[in-house]
Amino acid sequence: STPPITFSKVINYIKKRDGAYSYLLLKDIFPQNAVDMEMIKKNGIIHKYFLRKEKELYELSDKIGCLSKANLEYLKIHNSYLDFKKVEINPNTISAKCINYSNSEKENIKLKYSIPLGKKVFIYGGNLGKPQGLEFLLKTIQQTKRLDVYFLIIGSGTEFTRIQKLFEKIKPPNSSLLSFLPKNDFDKLLAACDVGLIFLNKNFTIPNYPSRLLSYLEMKMPVIAATDPNTDIGIDIEKNKCGFGITSGDSVAMENSINKLMDDVNGFDEMKKNSFAFLNRDFHIDRSFNLIMQSKNTDNQEYEF
Repeated sequence: STPPITFSKVINYIKKRDGAYSYLLLKDIFPQNAVDMEMIKKNGIIHKYFLRKEKELYELSDKIGCLSKANLEYLKIHNSYLDFKKVEINPNTISAKCINYSNSEKENIKLKYSIPLGKKVFIYGGNLGKPQGLEFLLKTIQQTKRLDVYFLIIGSGTEFTRIQKLFEKIKPPNSSLLSFLPKNDFDKLLAACDVGLIFLNKNFTIPNYPSRLLSYLEMKMPVIAATDPNTDIGIDIEKNKCGFGITSGDSVAMENSINKLMDDVNGFDEMKKNSFAFLNRDFHIDRSFNLIMQSKNTDNQEYEF
């Protein structure tokens, strides 16, 4: 994860003491994300304080790696003081592993967690908080009438208790809620599911790019991303033909996406192949490693839009 922007003094000290080269992997654009979620007041004292810290950190960094083209463009528009020769795209990356379970192994995993067999499992895994805009996920669950679709929510966060109480009240027959699982257990369960779900609050003005996408692609899963209109994660998913990107709150688009995944068997299998190819092409850890190691030799090259 990106270091807190208040680390600027620490980074400055190390740079001066050791002559260190500072490469900032910018995973979150703060404080604007907190303003979007109304956690801090725009142009208030706290906001202005963090804006100063943000500027210090950006200016101290010898290189800044952004998660996507939309992130890079956002920085260019909103931080005119920056020298954009030192900004480049350096996305979330992983060293992919391929987990292949037989149908019987998948069934045993599902039975362990009381997930019904004979249905396609649409999984949302990750943080359950306000930034995810989970109202649309809950609305999707309630509006989906197909009997061959099952929703699985796994995670923890500020909204977990509220979702838990809702589930206890309405007892949705097509979904279940699990609390946070250790990574090995989560990966095993993820490998037994069929479609990955990404949700983002529709009020975001910053282009978030959730790392959860990589976990889904790693398991060769098609993905539906329901997001704000500013992020380019849905555009990338559709461009690479491994799922659908829709605007959060658009129930018609969500229903259409689910139906396409359920009814087009050949298309579904093709999306599975495309997902893993997308991961290895754009999100393999070699990409980040090479960018970081080569950055000192390419500081004079400007990114071209």
